[in-house]
Amino acid sequence: MIGTRFKTAPIIPISAQLQINTEVLLDYIVRIPQPKRDLTSPPRMALIRSFDVNKPGAELKSLKGGVVGGTLLHGVLRIGDVLEIRPGIIVRDPDTSVIRHYTPLRTRVVSLFAEQNALTVAVPGGLIGVGTTLDPSLCRGDRIAGHVLGLLGTLPPVFLAIEIKYKLLSRVLGAHQDQQHTETVITPLQKKEHLMLHVGCMCTGAEVVAVKTDKRRAKLLLSNPVCANEKDCIAISRRIGSRWRLIGCGSIVRGTPLATSE
Repeated sequence: MIGTRFKTAPIIPISAQLQINTEVLLDYIVRIPQPKRDLTSPPRMALIRSFDVNKPGAELKSLKGGVVGGTLLHGVLRIGDVLEIRPGIIVRDPDTSVIRHYTPLRTRVVSLFAEQNALTVAVPGGLIGVGTTLDPSLCRGDRIAGHVLGLLGTLPPVFLAIEIKYKLLSRVLGAHQDQQHTETVITPLQKKEHLMLHVGCMCTGAEVVAVKTDKRRAKLLLSNPVCANEKDCIAISRRIGSRWRLIGCGSIVRGTPLATSE
């Protein structure tokens, strides 16, 4: 890809169906250096799934706590660790649906799994399933996907509004119903425009409250609060036609913390 940092990346032609050249690809993959893992920082996991593993009609004594899944960003997770999940339960005004505060969830690790393998310790790399003592109804149907898990007292704040420094793409490739690809030139962010943000694993809508085009900064009001640090990366999407399209990226400069019920 000319003009990117991948311009010198090797291209290995293969045919998986005919099993042609796959051994060359595998040989290249095993030679890729493993990334350095941070095992000394407090564990932090971005949750991409959450489950209720109990079958309908299960008896009370056989019920299991909710299960969450994701990737450890850093640190080591052990059975017995006392955990916190943020934002957790988000409380809205019953009349206006305005977000009032949040209540973080407290739980404990009772089991760890990678694929079908039971673990006593989990480290960064790959997907991890964490069995907890949470009420399984809180985890049903990915209800807490996008939240952040970590040791009690170690998680970053929860923001309802953020100021970002961003960079937009020059153009974006789209497709109409007839599958003919077209390029759309990206226009600057506009006040009161609605965007879609990805902050870690959390996907949330956002309204542009203020924008400084010359400094490439904007203040955004979020539809759902996010647990994040300053300088965390974000992806920005805009509705183009009938679909959301990636139009840029950025980082959090500062945020407005949301009050907690505690």
